[in-house]
Amino acid sequence: MNQSTFDIQPIGRFYGSNATIRRPKEITCFSYDDQHIFHLGDSSLRYYYPPRLPADLNCGYDTFQKLDDSADEHLDALLETIMALEKETGKKCEADIITWRGMMTKILTAPFDNLNGFEMNATRFQVSSIQGLFSPFRGIPKLTIVPQDTIFIEENNLYKNQQKQLQKNQRMPPGMPSQDMMAYWGYKFETISLLNQPWDATTREEIESRDELAVNNNAQYCSVVRTGIGKTRLIIGGEVDAVWDCKPARKEDGIHWVELKTSAEIRNDRDMLKYERKLLKFWAQSFLLGVPKIIVGFRDQRGIVHRLEELETASIPNKVKNASRGTWDGNICINFTSAFLEWLKSTINEEGMWRIRKLEKSSIIEVFRLEESGTGDIISPSFSTWRSKT
Repeated sequence: MNQSTFDIQPIGRFYGSNATIRRPKEITCFSYDDQHIFHLGDSSLRYYYPPRLPADLNCGYDTFQKLDDSADEHLDALLETIMALEKETGKKCEADIITWRGMMTKILTAPFDNLNGFEMNATRFQVSSIQGLFSPFRGIPKLTIVPQDTIFIEENNLYKNQQKQLQKNQRMPPGMPSQDMMAYWGYKFETISLLNQPWDATTREEIESRDELAVNNNAQYCSVVRTGIGKTRLIIGGEVDAVWDCKPARKEDGIHWVELKTSAEIRNDRDMLKYERKLLKFWAQSFLLGVPKIIVGFRDQRGIVHRLEELETASIPNKVKNASRGTWDGNICINFTSAFLEWLKSTINEEGMWRIRKLEKSSIIEVFRLEESGTGDIISPSFSTWRSKT
């Protein structure tokens, strides 16, 4: 087994001016409904409206309609959406890497997240396309075969399920809620902060009765954006919680997305340090999809939210930097990601299924090939057939 490695350390080599960043722009979207059935379009788009405080996030836990995400869905929904866009526009969505936002978050935060590991599957899917080039002699068109290479990356589903089980089995200190309960708090906060329509089309009764709604995390709105870090062109898909007002009619205009988070109240320096570390993931998730605002609901140890704080995504790295604790540095994250993706593109240079792996408490990212041919089910049959025709 040929194996290549990329050492994150020393991270000092990534210090300095930022690599070029292409501002994320939504090119299409898809939705899952309350039964987690896939639909093209924005049917599950939600709108932010502040919840009433104090808010008890424990309410309704016994009626929680929880998504079962143990099955391996690969990149199917993302590829189906890209395929629909290509059919609509007649243009291929070209990128160096196509993946979920979650995978890019793990990469972007890796320089300052030594504790956690990850495992991803990847494949280089190449389809040769015919392009017309004009001959300098008599303007005669010349047809040329041009290879179009894209690396598709997904999470290793077996690893994901193993990690979730380990987390679930963790023993919590006496008096602390379970991992499942704390996960529920986040979904409850979303439920009491969202509307199905813009606020001016929503009745007062609907706004004030959100506390009584059953929590269901099957429904999702997923944005698909085109972006870039350094020399790497990216298409990323990821869930977005809500829009602040409305999606603009013009695609050129930015969308005022909102990400919703909960966090424990900050009582001392130790709590502040933990919060700053959480801000790394908050920032990375929103930065990658172009979400400009994060609403944090600060809760006490019993799961009661007492206050809200609005954070501008772009200001978070400086906020952390000015605290002078050296918790993390956004510039280093971006420069590392730029360098790593360049290395990855040159490393995954043949067909087959590849593994991208970082062990817990390790600074080494390993890349090796598991299968010599095929795509390991990363590429859906329908997408493969479609791309072979275009």
